[in-house]
Amino acid sequence: METNTASYSFSSEVLSEVPEMIRWRRHLHQHPELSFHEEATTEYILNILKDIPGLEIRRPARTGCIAVLKGTAEETPQSGYDSSLGAARDSLQPSGKLSHPRAILLRADIDALPIQEENNLPYRSVCDGVMHACGHDGHTAMMLAAARVLAAHRDQLRGEVHFLFQHAEELPPGGAAELERLGIMNGIDELYGLHLSSNFPTGSFGVRAGALTSATDRFDIRILGKGGHSAFPETTVDPIVIAGHIITEFQTIVSRRIRAVEPAVVSICQLQAGSAYNIIPGEVSLVGSTRTFSGKTREEMPIIMEQIVKGLCDSAGASYDFRFSLGYASVVNDRELTGHCRREIARWFGPDAVLDIDPLMPGEDYSALQTHCPGFFVELGARSEKKGITAPHHNSHYLLDEDALTYGLQYWVDLVHDRLQ
Repeated sequence: METNTASYSFSSEVLSEVPEMIRWRRHLHQHPELSFHEEATTEYILNILKDIPGLEIRRPARTGCIAVLKGTAEETPQSGYDSSLGAARDSLQPSGKLSHPRAILLRADIDALPIQEENNLPYRSVCDGVMHACGHDGHTAMMLAAARVLAAHRDQLRGEVHFLFQHAEELPPGGAAELERLGIMNGIDELYGLHLSSNFPTGSFGVRAGALTSATDRFDIRILGKGGHSAFPETTVDPIVIAGHIITEFQTIVSRRIRAVEPAVVSICQLQAGSAYNIIPGEVSLVGSTRTFSGKTREEMPIIMEQIVKGLCDSAGASYDFRFSLGYASVVNDRELTGHCRREIARWFGPDAVLDIDPLMPGEDYSALQTHCPGFFVELGARSEKKGITAPHHNSHYLLDEDALTYGLQYWVDLVHDRLQ
């Protein structure tokens, strides 16, 4: 499925924002900044937000910001939107039975990745070794446009919308955890997130109740042997041979130590050893990640891994250092809220726009915000086979289909009206 935005009935206000939204996205793409260093990005966002009437702007951390829009509607909600939003959408009456919240938070991340862009674009990154290769520039542009559209209709909203432009999603411990500690979730009743996805076609919304993303953790292993001349291996304790056995045995963790119905991944991504072709080194370092969904499997993983490392090192006469660092927890979608949003997306964009998706192995620091209230996180398709936009995330050739931004903007506008009208 690939939907054409030209044939879809978007609201007139949303369509009027598209040129500016794309301009914002392209500027951000051209000037990416790494996690915890989004100073210019934050200033760019603030300069746009300050020209939107009715927003209260907060800066709880050094980078990123929050814009708060307080609705002024009476307790009895008006029926439908303003007529300028389009007659076709005026007829869509809210269908959910959830009680309406007092305050909701919408989250967009703003940071880029340490990747050298290889796309030939007029707005390609001008920052060496830094690229928006995960769609965060699109997330930010959609949120800015949503703030502008919704601020023009604050008299139709009851309650508050908090537009979070979050820093440092890509680098653990992540910006969400920092903001959670600073109390940004106090008073928030519902939490919403969205991620552009190269896995799904433009015009589709990937929906899943329960665990959506994996918990992403890191392990660091040092194997301490005894180095020496390659001509006399009997005088050494070769850490490279031990590392080879560890790598092989780690492949049995998922296949033999974890329940077959429980998804998990163990990946060794870095191996460092040696300084010359004829020297057996004294140590080897291994670095990698695990991906799990259940809390029990996440707790068991480092225990199983260290058992393997210890057993192999003991049998070879080597010592080791093993560290397991917790990263992002799983994003878990509230089932009632997911069911409601699934029905609303089907009503707004058509039943074919909803995709029931499997769990996703990539992690998301959005999970740090979920401990305070129910939340829903959706995957918005931004893949176009016709346009050749198929490269995966975190890739030097990554692109997003800019038509997807219109869907994301309409989704944010419809969602806020649904929850606060």
